[in-house]
Amino acid sequence: MAIDLNATSPFSLRHCGPRPQDKEEMLRVLGEKDERSFIGGVVPASIRGSGLKGLEDPMDEHAVLTRLGEIATKNEVWRSYIGMGYYDTITPPVILRNILENPGWYTAYTPYQAEIAQGRLEALLNFQTMVCDLTGMQIANASLLDEGTAAAEAMGMFLSIKNHPQNSVFYVADDCHPQTIAVLRTRARYLGVRVVVGPWNAATVSEDLLGVLVQYPATDGAVNGFADLFSRVHAVGAFAACAADPLALALLTPPGEFGADVVVGSSQRFGVPMGFGGPHAAFFATLDQHKRFVPGRIIGVSVDANGRRALRMALQTREQHIRREKATSNICTAQVLLAVMAGMYAVWHGPDGLRSIAVRIHDLAKVLAAGLEEFGHTVVHKTFFDTLRVKPKSGMRDSILRRAGEAHINLRLFADGDIGISLDETSTQADIEELFDVFIARNSQTIDITRLSKDLPEGFNGPLARSTPYLQHPVFHRYRSETEMLRYIHSLETKDLSLTTSMIPLGSCTMKLNATAEMIPITWTKFARIHPFAPPDQVRGYREIVDQLSQWLGVITGFPAVSMQPNAGAQGEYTGLLVIRAFHESRGENHRNICLIPQSAHGTNPASAVMAGLTIVIVKCDAQGNIDLDDLRAKAVEHRKSLAALMVTYPSTHGVFEEEIKHICAIIHENGGQVYMDGANMNAQLGLCRPADIGADVCHINLHKTFCIPHGGGGPGMGPIAVAAHLAEYLPSHPVVAVGGTHSIGSVSSAPFGSANIVIISWAYIALMGAAGLTDATITAVLNANYMAKRLEPYYPVLYRGAQGRVAHEFIIDLREFKSAGIEAEDVAKRLMDYGFHAPTVSFPVAGTLMIEPTESESKEELDRFSDALIAIRAEIQEVIDGKADSQNNVLKNAPHTAEVVASDAWKFPYPREKAAYPLPSVRSRKFWPSVGRINNAFGDRNLVCTCPPMEEYESAVHSDGRQ
Repeated sequence: MAIDLNATSPFSLRHCGPRPQDKEEMLRVLGEKDERSFIGGVVPASIRGSGLKGLEDPMDEHAVLTRLGEIATKNEVWRSYIGMGYYDTITPPVILRNILENPGWYTAYTPYQAEIAQGRLEALLNFQTMVCDLTGMQIANASLLDEGTAAAEAMGMFLSIKNHPQNSVFYVADDCHPQTIAVLRTRARYLGVRVVVGPWNAATVSEDLLGVLVQYPATDGAVNGFADLFSRVHAVGAFAACAADPLALALLTPPGEFGADVVVGSSQRFGVPMGFGGPHAAFFATLDQHKRFVPGRIIGVSVDANGRRALRMALQTREQHIRREKATSNICTAQVLLAVMAGMYAVWHGPDGLRSIAVRIHDLAKVLAAGLEEFGHTVVHKTFFDTLRVKPKSGMRDSILRRAGEAHINLRLFADGDIGISLDETSTQADIEELFDVFIARNSQTIDITRLSKDLPEGFNGPLARSTPYLQHPVFHRYRSETEMLRYIHSLETKDLSLTTSMIPLGSCTMKLNATAEMIPITWTKFARIHPFAPPDQVRGYREIVDQLSQWLGVITGFPAVSMQPNAGAQGEYTGLLVIRAFHESRGENHRNICLIPQSAHGTNPASAVMAGLTIVIVKCDAQGNIDLDDLRAKAVEHRKSLAALMVTYPSTHGVFEEEIKHICAIIHENGGQVYMDGANMNAQLGLCRPADIGADVCHINLHKTFCIPHGGGGPGMGPIAVAAHLAEYLPSHPVVAVGGTHSIGSVSSAPFGSANIVIISWAYIALMGAAGLTDATITAVLNANYMAKRLEPYYPVLYRGAQGRVAHEFIIDLREFKSAGIEAEDVAKRLMDYGFHAPTVSFPVAGTLMIEPTESESKEELDRFSDALIAIRAEIQEVIDGKADSQNNVLKNAPHTAEVVASDAWKFPYPREKAAYPLPSVRSRKFWPSVGRINNAFGDRNLVCTCPPMEEYESAVHSDGRQ
């Protein structure tokens, strides 16, 4: 046999957990002779494809990193003074290494199981406290997607508070960031709101006004006072929103002090790299009276079963995927990892550090302004923070831009010929000297920076100087040495269960391996320090990655056009529906506004449809969990003249490959509608079938699920959409960067390619896997799910199966029969913590059930360990049923058991400590201790606290049993 000099170990063997011999054993348990026959019984023959032709051959990890290094060199890191909401920043190394680059932080899931997420929850509470302090507002959420969509959520919240009045006007100051204005225009269209853009001080305040939005400081640097405007707005019952720069608020009067109802913005410059547009954590702060309308998540303080302080997501009934068609927003993700970083940036620097950074930037800007004016340029706004709008001296603009290009400097260019300069945390005296060279040509005149500095007072001395303190909580003062900061970060990490601990088998969430090789490049300088609005010839590397990934996703889905702009899965849903609406309108069918949604759909589908201005009609499912064809046909025919779309998840959220999916799509097309396919379960399709071949017209793709971007504790995410040829011309555009279709729906995110920095992860994953590897991953995911279902079926009913008795890549076990014994799905979820596991998805899509998705990355050993835990819990349930255990005081109802409780001298339970803490021998060798006991959700909602209060304020308020 000849020597293969290029032989390497396929990465897919590292990505997929089961070894070949494990797969053979699993197939044997299932009664299958091989994978081919097994898959033949899972995926309907009518939709099975012939593989993924068009993908490149797989590369190994070293080759991928080498290739990405070559691509990175095509990006040019110029000194960007563009601003517009994006700034270079310094990520403290202790945060970079121990959070952003740490799988203990980036592989955790959304903190629905709060008892094993206390570290993340505390970090988010710090973030909320930081936001409230800087903005002067009373309540803040745990982050949103970006500044533009946060502003749109503010508009939507005002609409909800006023109960959706018709023909409302939302007035937007024309000196807001252009990308924010663009997102607002898109969002307003189907909310029945008219966006009017004009000078902030010329707003028409009348009875039809819903609210106003201003920028503080303005996009061109002006610092304006809005107290009078906000008073006039409030006088007519309207609302005032302010988009603010959090670093500027270290020096400027907070918007809460001059009457803002909502303050939004981006925390990007708090240590989060620009990354060509994201991901970055937006913030949203408002008044306490509006807390029930706040989009997204709020972290609140509560107590556990032992009366100890505990954190949780407060007001959980507002989670939009739970509210479905009653939702006011489709927000179901945040930017948790980035919010954690921004909050830790504030913890690390504290109030004095933040003020010092802000003062230094402002002082540099003052020196720059003084020098430019001394030479004869005009600084348009006399009150500014870090950004100057400069009217160049007559005849000098072209030479300034030429010298800037020679010096590798990016400046902002205004349509009227003015030039913008935004300084940032990385700016130095040397940068100011270089800018003087660009604007003044020092061979003709010399600027004495030392003289200018002596003549200027330190700090901000304008009429809106801040007088109130901020970041007074001890957490922002305690960790000044790196030793202490490192220990604080690590102490929080150890309170969270992540993929570093055990599998997280969440149905419809695909918590799979996020390989280190895929993650490494995102922090490289030539990817991290790129401004999203940098000129095209400086971002050729990023465009190569975006274009190639788009092409690959086209091969995978069967669609010819892709948009990367949606930066969350639910935003992809919304974007896909807008594209469908635009298509209908182009044909003169504006009246098509009915959206059919099966009962089995993903929960954000109805919420997205509401935002897109569609009227929802629910389609029934049959006893096997499939879409009821008769009901679908009847409703499609009934609404034939106004049918816009069907939203369908495939495989269904019930974990089934529906045999009639092609027929389902055909019924919709026959009645004039389009088919939107939710890509949440794409991990079961790769290499086996394609949305386009099934009959869909558009689908979104969760890169944070199928394509390995980590969940980050509840974000970041990416939800690009792929569309058929007839929909391509409607894809999202951007006001600054040329992207999108010729008849675009407008912008849906602030950045042209969404969270472009993390697109690198998905590019690396596909490059590592290739066509064969991706197909193998899908087959393995389906095999793992069916193996677990087989192991568990003697103990728990498996609720839905396909035509051949198989499940897809996830399955639902039914716990409702135990309700008569007093055992709920939540009890099983909490008991799993004692076994060292995160619970599957609880009571979704069916109440009283658990939806399990093991993914392809988990080994047979881990699948068995989790199955053993559920089997042991079934025996514990039986003890309650048989009366051997008390119906209320039992090991399930009291779960989880903390180390403090188990080690306490006062053991109050009628079962042994060992049974509580070490229910199986395997737990002894890898015990994960929940840091708090079961959390009292009702107490947290009755006593909503969403900032860091002094300990005594709530420790003294409860008894040991959690009573007030």
